[in-house]
Amino acid sequence: MDIELFVKYLRYEKRYSEHTIKSYETDLIQFRNFILAEHKISEDSYVPDFKGIRSWMISLSVQKYSSVTINRKLSGLKTYVKFLLKKGIITEDPFAKIISPKNKKRLPEFIQEDQMNKLDSPDVFTDDFSGIRDRFMLELFYNTGMRLSELINIKHGDMDLISGSVKILGKRNKERICPLNNYTINIYRNYLRSKKEAGFSDDKNASLFVTDKGAKMYGNFVYRKIVHYLGLVSETDKKSPHVLRHTFATHMLNNGADLNAIKELLGHAGLAATQVYTHNTFEKIRNIYKQAHPRA
Repeated sequence: MDIELFVKYLRYEKRYSEHTIKSYETDLIQFRNFILAEHKISEDSYVPDFKGIRSWMISLSVQKYSSVTINRKLSGLKTYVKFLLKKGIITEDPFAKIISPKNKKRLPEFIQEDQMNKLDSPDVFTDDFSGIRDRFMLELFYNTGMRLSELINIKHGDMDLISGSVKILGKRNKERICPLNNYTINIYRNYLRSKKEAGFSDDKNASLFVTDKGAKMYGNFVYRKIVHYLGLVSETDKKSPHVLRHTFATHMLNNGADLNAIKELLGHAGLAATQVYTHNTFEKIRNIYKQAHPRA
């Protein structure tokens, strides 16, 4: 299995995000190691086949991996198989006979509006560079519904105060423009002042978000910050940047936004991925019905 060549294909031809590339590479290495250990064959001569893929799926299931995790791991392997088919290394798709495990449908978790409003309290964020940056970072997530990988790659030149918008580079290098409300713009201006005072660059090609020492922002740093702040206002089990993405979409829908508009703001390729948020809205309607209808 030539995983290194596949990684180069994803990076330079498909232009996948580094996060996706790392995920696929990790899963492929796990698959390769399983095959070599279980089937005692040479790595150079092996290409994914039905028997090997099926036995790996069974192994993951026995290890109590969830159907969601198994399907995520299979996604990387499917992409690798497509790569082999494209290069003519194999002529038949082993996944043609594979039935993927069904995922249990779960509603996206989100933070309630009154809980998000608690983050406006003056004692939540410190008034130094770190606190001002964290406040802007969290507000930008909630204002736009952007992904973690998208936030850490924003540059100052992507912010447009004249039009009140931010340019976001999403999956497959697809650009989208998200509007910024006045509240977020004012927080951004405060962040700009604080960043200059800290001696960090605000050049158009400089990273919008930096660490306390001025280095380019990275995923784990942001994740820890978001978990911390959401933990101050919510007791929900899941706390992450992606929960803020769900929160943005759910609140927009609950307040009358068009589903197609939310789709464009989130950068979804199709409407099906956005429709999951309608279930949260229906739950809200159901609760109102139960409280208001005399026979409910």
